[in-house]
Amino acid sequence: MSELTQNKNVTFESFRQDVINDFKMACISREVSLIGRKEVLTGKAKFGIFGDGKEVAQLAMAKVFKPGDFRSGYYRDQTFMFAAGMATPEQFLLNCSNSGYDFRAKFWRATNERALCYAFAR
Repeated sequence: MSELTQNKNVTFESFRQDVINDFKMACISREVSLIGRKEVLTGKAKFGIFGDGKEVAQLAMAKVFKPGDFRSGYYRDQTFMFAAGMATPEQFLLNCSNSGYDFRAKFWRATNERALCYAFAR
């Protein structure tokens, strides 16, 4: 859980860092969706339903979700799973693959290139 949801005395820098972290998580989740969809369309994975377009709502839910809270799994909840630390992008992409195809190199190369382009300037 972020400092923002726990502490009422938030500094500008902590707020700024929280927003940047959320933005990076949203970018990573979107990249996972794009890579997964591409792999399905090229036949490297048999089936995939991805959570692009739901990132902001799921990031908000992950921020207020507490241990002991109940939620029903949703088939497009990848951003929530990443933000809550319940899954990693690598695990998600490897589960999409039917042949043990290793997405890691492709994912990290594409994600780092795009995430760095989106990063906020200091």
